[in-house]
Amino acid sequence: MAPRTPTTLPIGAHVDQTDPVAEAQARQAPLVQFFLGDPQDYKGPQVRYAGGAAALKEAAEAAGVDLYVHAPYVINVATTNNRIRIPSRKLLQQHMDAAAEVGAKGLIVHGGHVNKADDPEKGFDNWRKAIEATDIKVPLLIENTAGGDNAMARHLDRIGRVWDAISTAEGFEQVGFCLDTCHAHAGGNALETVVDDVRRITGRIDLVHCNDSRDDFDSGADRHTNFGAGRIDPDLLAAVVRDAGAPVVCETPGGPEEHLADFAWLRERV
Repeated sequence: MAPRTPTTLPIGAHVDQTDPVAEAQARQAPLVQFFLGDPQDYKGPQVRYAGGAAALKEAAEAAGVDLYVHAPYVINVATTNNRIRIPSRKLLQQHMDAAAEVGAKGLIVHGGHVNKADDPEKGFDNWRKAIEATDIKVPLLIENTAGGDNAMARHLDRIGRVWDAISTAEGFEQVGFCLDTCHAHAGGNALETVVDDVRRITGRIDLVHCNDSRDDFDSGADRHTNFGAGRIDPDLLAAVVRDAGAPVVCETPGGPEEHLADFAWLRERV
């Protein structure tokens, strides 16, 4: 896929799920991301759009808006704890099904982690099993995370081991990667090379979560802020977006006004 030029680069934001199409239009955005339900709960997805999933899909298609669904934060398919891993797999499938029903272009999920005393190899293999156990109906985009010494997707070497493990799984061709700039910075990955580093490992970057960071490099802290208000060099932030050439979701604070300002800031630099 040829890299997109700055003028064609689609930029959107994470929004409330009640009416994602209206949220996109308020931001003049060609795409939006949202949760389907509570991101901190195992209860399962909820489509809050009036008329349900089919109506949302139809409205988004009519408006020319691409939808991305972010899976709940509680999902951790890597863990050796059965009381977390098994419900996580179930919840991942439920959100996969719901994402497909609304016509989402992808379902984003965090890499998860293993416990301190665990062998990380168990986490990599649990990822393989999760891919094989999931009926993947829309691209499943694994996102790098900011903190945790036992995280599966904080450090590049661990991301590589996850990819090695899942590459043999049935359904792997439907697995992609979501690169978060705040997470990469806070996770200790050099933004100067992270696009090439990730592509070397995964062969792809399907989505960029473009966020500034309130914290220093390698802090392990996942605290997003608006562009130019954080600790990431503006030129580096723009370079990641430019080099990745993938659709962009801004998970920065605020509503339409703040997001439009962030979009303008980014477009000036890419």
